[in-house]
Amino acid sequence: MSLAILGVSHRTAPIEVRERFVFSRADALAALAMLRASGVAHEAVLLSTCNRTEVYADIEAGGEGRAVAERILADRAGPLPEAAKEYLYWLEGRDAVYQLFRVAAGLDSMVLGEAEIQGQVRESYEYAALAPVEPPFAGAVLSRLFQTALSIGGRVRSETELGRGSASVASVAVELARKIFGSLRGRRVLVLGAGDTAELAVEALAREGVQGIVVANRTRERAQALAERLGGSAIGFADLATALRDADITVSSTGAPHAVLTLDTVRRAFPLGPPRPLFIIDIAVPRDVEPDVGKERNVFLYNIDDLQQIVGDTLHRRGEAVPAAERIVAEGADEFWRWYSSLDVVPVIRSLRERGERVRQEELARTLQRLSHLGNEDRAAVEEMSRRLLNKLLHTPTVHLRRGAANGRSETLIEAAREMFGLDE
Repeated sequence: MSLAILGVSHRTAPIEVRERFVFSRADALAALAMLRASGVAHEAVLLSTCNRTEVYADIEAGGEGRAVAERILADRAGPLPEAAKEYLYWLEGRDAVYQLFRVAAGLDSMVLGEAEIQGQVRESYEYAALAPVEPPFAGAVLSRLFQTALSIGGRVRSETELGRGSASVASVAVELARKIFGSLRGRRVLVLGAGDTAELAVEALAREGVQGIVVANRTRERAQALAERLGGSAIGFADLATALRDADITVSSTGAPHAVLTLDTVRRAFPLGPPRPLFIIDIAVPRDVEPDVGKERNVFLYNIDDLQQIVGDTLHRRGEAVPAAERIVAEGADEFWRWYSSLDVVPVIRSLRERGERVRQEELARTLQRLSHLGNEDRAAVEEMSRRLLNKLLHTPTVHLRRGAANGRSETLIEAAREMFGLDE
């Protein structure tokens, strides 16, 4: 058996290809069942996010396991511009362990150090481990692998600066809103336009407990569609001033060629100026909000350059933390690999000890038969001496087998041990 990863990610395929490889939870379990039914993998976990789909498996060594896994992913993707294998990568052994640990730590993410991936890794592992199948898809080997990966990811985030600060427009929006309002629970949000980035920002705010989301768009149908996805309501631009009066946070991304939120509109909504903080995020290019709006009392206006500068500063600080994070990952991968490699020699050590014990008992029986005059106490002393002698003789080969396995020499040592001690006889 060998640990392996077959995957596709933002590093090997564009979004229009990656989205073809996305698995729902039910589909992921079906794929794992197919992989096991093929007989090439005893354990497997499937991680599927917007930026990667990776199958982690304790798989039969050789090309058959890879071919089966590639076929399962290719069937999921369907017709592609190139053959599915052109977008896929395959990693084995310690390289596979290192890859998972880097993924869990956020080192292989599109946004360096993102926190979401650790939760996604955990959910994928738990779904495989708790699936109603026997034995579970994630058994002893992959359970230890994923639990160690999550522990390493936690260490990277607590011991380095890799995960510190916000590193996406959506997360920056939430961080800035918290600085202005403290808790965001119950805060009301006005969305101008129906752009994807604005939607992501509002979704991030919604996870913080905002409510009363109102979507305004020039096309009422698009506003209604977004409002339904966000659990809010839709209005036309004609009602913008009225909606602004009830908003604490405004997120704008319309794609209009001119400003849609003007100083005049803000002053019509608030003739004496906003009586409370009004946080405005203008993600559009060209800008949706007139710059002078930010000069009004109680108005906090940020445009896309402001947000990108915060993201850039954060990523620069995170980049400086990469060497320390990589060291933690490498140490964790080495430690896990020593444990995993030792599994190969466990059956040999067991066979060696069982053979030694049979010989000990046979010789002990012959000896005690010749020494029938010995009392019970002396017979027990002879038996204890034979047991200590066996343990001392087997200690050195046992240590060298385990140490050699940890250094990648298990195959050579196993063959030598079987031949020298006659374990196959």
